[in-house]
Amino acid sequence: MRKAHCPAILPDLILASVRQPGDDSLSDVQISAGVVSAVMPAGAPPAGVQVVDFGGRYVIPGLWDEHVHFTQWALAANRVDLSAAMSARGAADVVRSAVAGADAGTDAAGCGLTLVGVGFRDAVWSDAPSRALLDAVTAGRPAVLISHDLHCVWLNGAAAERYGVSVDESGLLREDPAFALTRELGRLPDDVVDGWVREAGRAAAARGVVGAVDFEMTWNRDVWLRRMTAGFDALRVEAAVYPQDLDRAVAEGLRTGQGVAGTHGLLTVGPLKVLIDGSLNTRTAYCVDPYPHGGHGLLTVGEAELTALLVRARDAGFRPAVHAIGDGANEVALNAFAAVGIPGRIEHAQFVRHDDFARFSALGLTASVQPAHALDDRDAADSNWAGRTDRAFPLRSLLAAGATLALGSDAPVAALDPWTAMAAATTRARQDGRAPWHPEQALTRQEALTASTRGRGRIRVGDRADIAVLDADPLSASESVFAAMPVAATLVAGRFTYAVAGASAGYTRSQP
Repeated sequence: MRKAHCPAILPDLILASVRQPGDDSLSDVQISAGVVSAVMPAGAPPAGVQVVDFGGRYVIPGLWDEHVHFTQWALAANRVDLSAAMSARGAADVVRSAVAGADAGTDAAGCGLTLVGVGFRDAVWSDAPSRALLDAVTAGRPAVLISHDLHCVWLNGAAAERYGVSVDESGLLREDPAFALTRELGRLPDDVVDGWVREAGRAAAARGVVGAVDFEMTWNRDVWLRRMTAGFDALRVEAAVYPQDLDRAVAEGLRTGQGVAGTHGLLTVGPLKVLIDGSLNTRTAYCVDPYPHGGHGLLTVGEAELTALLVRARDAGFRPAVHAIGDGANEVALNAFAAVGIPGRIEHAQFVRHDDFARFSALGLTASVQPAHALDDRDAADSNWAGRTDRAFPLRSLLAAGATLALGSDAPVAALDPWTAMAAATTRARQDGRAPWHPEQALTRQEALTASTRGRGRIRVGDRADIAVLDADPLSASESVFAAMPVAATLVAGRFTYAVAGASAGYTRSQP
């Protein structure tokens, strides 16, 4: 395999005539050895240094997506989109059209390829999925549809037979069986998937993204090492480890924050990811009070087991990231963190008891949240958590109680685009005519930027030169411009990973 493209040391570079958000005055930002070495009033740059004049554009620290399933995001772009389906029958109609309009093809064994759809939201449908409904529109071709939250799959009889799974008349699998089938569907040739991942990485860089925490459910260190040694260099990646691989990780001497050799600092070992409940869409998020249809959801890892896992994480040098969506699951996660005394993250924190807001800060925990989900799931939340949604997706309440926020997408659940997440966090609405949903939980733009840049907010001397250059001031741009913020360039350690035509060419001043 070829070594990654990015050089270990880059020449000095000056980003000239730039502004930081909220500033009127122009500055020059000097980068040396991949680090911001000076932020100075705009003027005559030093001779012999490459200068890129950005003509008054705005610079911010590069953006992070704190929760991504990167391979699933890349695969989703090449699957049938069901996100617009408003009913089970509507989803079936989309599948019918896809079957009729596409060449089914065959795999290496000469069997018809499985049709895979993504993005359905059955929690807000008035009708129910069924195996028979999907059988009727697929003409015997195996078909598997993955819900928008990844916690449920809907499959026809041909797919059930092909993959050796048992389903009832609903055709639905949830939680672990759904995850297992989703992983199986991703077993495509490495060169195909890695090509799609490169495209997704370039698209992320074009939105100002410099890094992502990848929670793909696999032994992910080696996957990313393969990609980066073959040339992937669009952004930094922190690759999570799951409990089933913890013993292997410990045996190989891995720990959270450890750089992986041969990747020029782009790949780091991420947190230990532990899922302890399900999701809102599948009504498996574990809640204190019962759902309208009955039951409290699903607690997949109990408090004692979670506490033991956190002890193992602490002793092995892993920072835990605990998936907890329901208020019951968040209470369990907080209790376990308190018992072990280890910092970490709670992923999602979608529904939290009032008494638990302050515990995030007291325990030194980060709430890794996905603001776009609040708008995607507002109807499901109003239905399932009726009368209690003042504490659903409670960004302001968490921040006001002292929690650290980290924004992400959970792609492919939402788009890998931090501007989409920040717009959702600051407006609690989309430009679709609907009123804001619990606007009292909104963040300011500065707070959203800080939560999307790992607490940096502004560029300072000594920072890694992970930078995004914008066409507009993110603090004062209109809502429509902010949500679709035009990005002129993105740099990782002072190296351009994206630039509009000509922006990274700059010019070099010769020595006098």
